[in-house]
Amino acid sequence: MGRYHTGSDIFVCEVIILIFITMKKSIIVLAVILGLIGWSCSKYETVHNLKQSVEKSTAEINTAISTISTTKGYQLLSLSSDAAKSEESFNDSITLGLIAGIYDFQPDTAPTHKHINHPYRLFKRTGNSEKMIINLPERMSFHSKYLHFYSPSDTILKNNFTITASDYHLYYNWWNSYDYKLNAGFMIDSKDIGNMDVTSSSNSYKDHLYSSKYTFTEGYSISADWETGDTTKSSFYLSQNDKILLKETSVFVWNNIHKHEKQYTITIGNVDIKRISGIDSIQVYFNGVLQKQAAAFITDNADSTGSICHKRDILLTFDDGTTAKLSTMIDPALTALRTLIDSLHNMYFAKNIVDYIALNIYYNTH
Repeated sequence: MGRYHTGSDIFVCEVIILIFITMKKSIIVLAVILGLIGWSCSKYETVHNLKQSVEKSTAEINTAISTISTTKGYQLLSLSSDAAKSEESFNDSITLGLIAGIYDFQPDTAPTHKHINHPYRLFKRTGNSEKMIINLPERMSFHSKYLHFYSPSDTILKNNFTITASDYHLYYNWWNSYDYKLNAGFMIDSKDIGNMDVTSSSNSYKDHLYSSKYTFTEGYSISADWETGDTTKSSFYLSQNDKILLKETSVFVWNNIHKHEKQYTITIGNVDIKRISGIDSIQVYFNGVLQKQAAAFITDNADSTGSICHKRDILLTFDDGTTAKLSTMIDPALTALRTLIDSLHNMYFAKNIVDYIALNIYYNTH
């Protein structure tokens, strides 16, 4: 015979279920509490300790540069000016509409004699596009001399490197007046390796505006801004997504033929170190709050450009009395940082590759 469940049996079952539910909720609540405690402790260590914050931030800088330096994008930015033809006179204007289309590297050995530096057509138009899309061998992109001084054997190379310029113009007038814009993405074997955005303009021999940024597919980006005139201002940024890992800004003013640094600021994570003309001490800010116990000492060698990447160093003194040199803390990254900043300022890849290709297409189609 089956067993009938009495009221007491049902009550016991309900109690057991209630206890189980209560314990389960308690475990969840406990887990949430422990998680909040852990997050709070972690936040406390990051936000409320200057020394640990600097150590953490410089470690992130070294990790970022270590990752960047192994990428194809870094190789592009490391391109040096190794082609004599890259420096040529140009007094015309090119817009994206004049050179838009899809082009493949297919050199024509019959000279056109339209321009002394571009006697041969190097690229054949193979399709229509509102952008300038260039397909060429990878070797020519990383070594501009192979593009500028190509050999017939290069025609057997695979066109596996793609430049896609969504914005481009080069307006040039006499007396150092010009306006330049390039926004282009790069791919190798159909794999994205990053994007370059360059803006440059001038209206006299001394007034220049310049901005250059390279975004890596790994989530990092590095950019440089430069402005010259009676006041010279330069900045560079190392970022991970929307987070600034490192930022350095220098402002110089000219006094007759000499320049004087008016302001210098370097940001390392959430720490700002500032030197302002007219203020004796170097100020250290942590989360926007002036640190009265912390201190910094900036050293410059001869011909300093006002950057930690070029002959400048900072000695930090923390609240506990210990000291550390910034150059030592980011020593693994300094060489690569210097290469990146110099490349962004000189626009080697934009000048030696993209501009050379644009001019070749322009001169051989117009």
